[in-house]
Amino acid sequence: MQNKNRDNVQNKGKKTYMRSSTLNMTEGSILKNLVWFALPILIGNVFQQLYNVADTAIIGNILGDNALAAVGASAPVYNLIIGFAGGLTNGFAVIISRFFGAGDMRRLKKAAALTYVLSAVIAVVLTAAGLLTLHPLMASLQTPAEIISDTESYLSTILLFSAITIAYNMLAGLMRAVGNSKAPLYFLMAAVFVNIGLDFLFVSGFGMGVAGAAYATVISQAISVVLCFIYTAKKCSFLLFDRSELEWNRSMLGDLTITGLSMGLMYAIVSVGSVILQGAVNSLGTSTITAHTAARKIDDIFMLTLGTIASASSTFASQNYGAGRIDRVRRGIRCGILLSFAWSAFSVLCAVLFRVPLISALTGTSDESIISTASEYILINISFFFVLGVLLVLRSSLQGVGRKLVPVCGSGIELIMKVIAAAVLAPQLGYFGICILEPIIWAICALIVVIDYMAFLKKADKTMHSVSRQTV
Repeated sequence: MQNKNRDNVQNKGKKTYMRSSTLNMTEGSILKNLVWFALPILIGNVFQQLYNVADTAIIGNILGDNALAAVGASAPVYNLIIGFAGGLTNGFAVIISRFFGAGDMRRLKKAAALTYVLSAVIAVVLTAAGLLTLHPLMASLQTPAEIISDTESYLSTILLFSAITIAYNMLAGLMRAVGNSKAPLYFLMAAVFVNIGLDFLFVSGFGMGVAGAAYATVISQAISVVLCFIYTAKKCSFLLFDRSELEWNRSMLGDLTITGLSMGLMYAIVSVGSVILQGAVNSLGTSTITAHTAARKIDDIFMLTLGTIASASSTFASQNYGAGRIDRVRRGIRCGILLSFAWSAFSVLCAVLFRVPLISALTGTSDESIISTASEYILINISFFFVLGVLLVLRSSLQGVGRKLVPVCGSGIELIMKVIAAAVLAPQLGYFGICILEPIIWAICALIVVIDYMAFLKKADKTMHSVSRQTV
């Protein structure tokens, strides 16, 4: 009897312990779940951007326009490799989130164990591939001679330690899959403050140039990985690698790999298009590269909230799909789109009122041509955030419910159009052609995912009707 009572106490304590470190989004208010889960991700994404913004502002103000252009020219290549890795780990998290929503802890732990192994393989392959192809890739992108050395110096340092970024994305993705979006935020915040301090120390104090900013980013990211691991060991130990849970399960390994690859390819295809587009920007000269770098940084900051809403919608859809709650999946997507509309309206207002001081503060320049060029990009892109919000929420949610093909195909269309833009729009229309490209892509891809979403609802309604008839 004493042993039974002790087991009951332990089980009760385990459930309380799990509730304190997870969030079950298959019950309760949909809006509250989305906002409660998304807010820490948003704050974390803001701090994540501060990594790049700190590098940009410090380099631009201390080292000048050429150094800033060098960092800007490196961004698409870095995003290609890290975006692919991040997409893969997010894909793994979708499967784990589905098991969590279904309450299947045994399969969740097995999926988590395989996620560690797959992430390690990704780290080795992408690091080697990135370092081996770096120089020919930057040369093929017409990187100006005056900045190519700094660009490769910055990128080679980041790529050499890309396993650190992959490790953070993996651990943060695992925690978010079970509804814990707060812990990754706390550790990222601490790392960002370290990064900013090291930026000043390495770039200004030690005179290490753009390589110093890269080392500052790597060291600060390593701190966030250590903190994530310690927290996971203490609060979410069921997500840690356990050899007893590691087994060759072909079905689960295939599901993880296919879902991970579909999301990784989606991000990678988009990033490949950005790399190609960067080549078109590079051909327009250092001044345009500087303006485009600043505009993209500001655009990315405002885009963070849309990406956060999409990420929250994906986890929400995955958990509820695993629990068989299609009604909540539908209402969650609708709620996510409405939230994206509200943010889009706010972003447009900020772009109209504050774009010039933001550009000046970020670049440290008073060059009117740079400010004017950056303003053109910001005004055109942010005006189409309403369309982008629909695209991101639906694309991420469809991934969450296992619809893999259409989101990847939509990304393929984006790649093709960016190739066309680099070959036609940029030479014919100059920088304006680059500015209008992404809004056109967003509109076409949004239409595609809307059609796929309607097909998903039709199939889900038919399935529910069939189950209902069998029950009767």
